[in-house]
Order: sequence, then structure tokens, then C-alpha cells
Amino acid sequence: MPTHNHRGTWRLWAMLAALCFLRLPGVLAQDPTQVQQPNEANGSAESADPESPPTMFPHPETDRLWISGQANFISQWHPAFHSPYSAKNSLSAEAQDASSRVLTLFTGLRLTSTSELICDVQETGGHGLGEALGVAGFLNLDVVRNPTLSKLPYIARLMWHQIIPLGHANSPSDRNPFSLFSQLAERRIEIRFGKFSMADFFDFNSYGTDSNFQFMNWTVDNAGTYDYAADARGFTFATMAEYHHNRHVIVRFAEALMPKVANGINLDADLSRAHAENLELEVRGKVARRQQDGVLRLLSFVNHANMGDYRTAIDNFLAGLTPIPEITAHPLQTTVKYGFGANFEQPLNSWFGVFGRWGWNEGQHESYAYTEVDATDEIGVGASGKRWGRKYDRAGLAFVSNGISRDHQEYLALGGYGFLLGDGRLNYGRENILETYYTMHVWRGFYPSFGFQYVDHPGYNRDRGPVLAPTLRVHLEF
Repeated sequence: MPTHNHRGTWRLWAMLAALCFLRLPGVLAQDPTQVQQPNEANGSAESADPESPPTMFPHPETDRLWISGQANFISQWHPAFHSPYSAKNSLSAEAQDASSRVLTLFTGLRLTSTSELICDVQETGGHGLGEALGVAGFLNLDVVRNPTLSKLPYIARLMWHQIIPLGHANSPSDRNPFSLFSQLAERRIEIRFGKFSMADFFDFNSYGTDSNFQFMNWTVDNAGTYDYAADARGFTFATMAEYHHNRHVIVRFAEALMPKVANGINLDADLSRAHAENLELEVRGKVARRQQDGVLRLLSFVNHANMGDYRTAIDNFLAGLTPIPEITAHPLQTTVKYGFGANFEQPLNSWFGVFGRWGWNEGQHESYAYTEVDATDEIGVGASGKRWGRKYDRAGLAFVSNGISRDHQEYLALGGYGFLLGDGRLNYGRENILETYYTMHVWRGFYPSFGFQYVDHPGYNRDRGPVLAPTLRVHLEF
């Protein structure tokens, strides 16, 4: 996990502070306007939040330029918990605390009426509890697990966005850091090329996607089974195409680069050896006479990479070829991992809604890019403070249950290690997680938040836990 670096931090803070003094044509001296969060910035999705969050400073009204920033600080603690044994990938049973930060500068330039360039710079630092080991549904989505990464700011996203209209009917579009267009054709194709995250556009959910304002657990904000192509920071190089049909049906497909090793920072540019396909169908419509549209998203992914096989690793250990099962003990090869997911959201009124996810992957090949989950079920609720007179406040409650395949279970029980889990042995039980949060709007773009997570059977181990983790988060929108 990156440690604190004053030089890199202050460089990015300087860029964010420059927003205070920016004076561009079209900036109005009025209440701050919306900045959607990166995970909320899916141009295909209407946010279920009834109100847009204000920011510290007003943004340009012109749709040619976008510049904004955000800072997210998360501090967590857990008390001591029951643990008769542990190993190198176990979450420490002793009481501990940890804090993380993510600073982001969003920029965009619309070049023509149908094309634009997006460039975002990011800096991360701090730690996760137990260095983000020992829990498949880890407690802090902002944590980067690789301690060897550079501590300097880096380009998180650099993408070309092209619109191909398929008709003359246009409709207004909410501008956000990923799409600057104020109007878009109702029927269109959108093409993106460059560096971005699959989670920016796939498996989006208006109630449970955003670690800045909403939940913080990895497997609440994303389906844990979606082992999406990414480097250690969560980004990849990809080409994505979306077909939008009158805002009711959207189909998106992306071809992306996979990492060279599990949770590695370096991507494999040899497409004959490693690549990933991602396909999602999004359908909107009214359910049970509800006034607000419900949304259903059906997802599939196929990864081709240098992944090990759990059964092969077990057999090699039993044959005495390795001292413990080692998922990485194999020659360079290309294997295939695939999975499916479903994701829904349904507003029940203007301030309250329900959401959920289901996910499954084949569980034969090693968890490679996101986390060690082969099956997941999630249900939750989200609310805005409009009902009690605080329209920019948010609250939510979610339950998620994660599981792994039989081969994955046996691999961990025999002492094997994944890139995230490994207690030395295993008394298997599903990892069940309950999370709740309340985010307050105090002033302009200042949002403190309080949260709590309960994790039963951390790392799928009935012999350890449960883990209790209260959380304090401070989010700033510029």
C-alpha cells in the first residue's frame, strides 16, 4: 500500500487549490453546481439521487471544458477479535486502525460536437486495515494493495470519447467528468479508447457504487465476482463501445488488457496471450406501476491471462511437488476465467430505493485482478435526506454474502495463499457482511460521513472473527 509522500500530495493539492482562483468565461456567481462522482459518471445512467451534491466552487457553464476535483479521506478501526491461528495473509486479530486518501483532478476538453478528450490525475496514499489482507469483501474500496507502487501522482484516466448519432432526436444530458456533452442523440453509439476503469461503466448502481458518498466495502460497491481487467490501481487500457436506444436499452462492450500477474501493476500488451471481454445489457422501465424507472443490468466477462488452476495446484502439492499449494507455480500459459452478474435498482419514491446484485464466476482459475470471490448475493437500501429536510444527506444499509468454489476452499484449507487470502488453514463458511453509512452535507462541498461494517467469517473462516469496523470519512468536492 502506498505510504505518505509529502511531495506528491502537495503537487496534487496545488492543482486542486488552483480551482479556487480559476476564472473562465461562463462561470456564474451563484450556488455551486453539480460534480458527479467518477463512479456516478456513467453517461448511460440517470442517478437515483433526487438532488445533485453541491461543490466548493462553481464550475464553468460552457460544455467545452470541464475541471473539478475531489479528495476522499477514510479512517477505520477494528477492535481485537477471536483468532486461534493466523498466517501471512490474515487480517490481524489485534486492535488496529488505518487511514487512506485519494485525491483526484478531473479535466476534459470537448473538441467538436461529437468528440472529447478526458484526462484525470490521481494521488493515493495511506493504508488499509491489515494492509488490505484477510477479508475478501475488504472494508475500504479506496485502498491500493501494492506497497511498491510509486507515491507520485499518476494519470488515472486518459481517454478519447466519440459520439456517433444514429438519429436526429436529441435530449438533454447531465454533464459529468466522463461526458461533457449537454445534449446527446437519443439513439447513438459511443466509443471510448484509452486508459480508464471497467468499474467506471460496468456494474454501475446508483445506490451502491460510490465510495465517496455511499458504501465503502469492495463487495458492496461492486460485485466481488466481477474479476474485471485492471492493474493494481484499478485501471486498464481498453476500447469500449456502447449502443444507446432511446435511454431504455443500452448495450456496452469492452476489450481490455489484463495484468501480467495477479494484482500486478504492469499490463500485458500481448493480445494473443492476455485480454478480457466485458459485455453488459442495461434495461430501464417501470415495474409494478412505480413512477420511477427501475434498472436491470446483466453482465458477463471472459478473462484470458496467465492464471493458475486451483485443482492443479492442489494436485501438485499432494504429489509432493510443492511444499504448499502454490497457484503461481506453473509455466507461462493462457487460461480462461469467466463469470456472470445481475444488478438492479428500483426507486420506491423520491427519496428511498432498493438495490441488489448477484454474481458468479467459474472459480476454477485463480482470482486475478479484483478480489477472491466466486459467488455473491447482495441486497440493500439507499435514501436521501430529503425526507427529513436535509436534501444533500445520504444514508444506506446493505447485506452481502460471498462464497468461493470447492477447489478454492480446499486450496486455502491446505495452506495455499491467494493475492489476498490465506490463514494457513480454513474452516469454511460464507463471508457475510453488513454495512451502513450516513453522509452529511455540512457546507458547500464538505461531506463528513460515519459508517459501520460487520464481517462474519472473515476470509471465509469460521474460526476467526467476527470483525467490527467503525469508519469516519471526510469527502471534499471542488
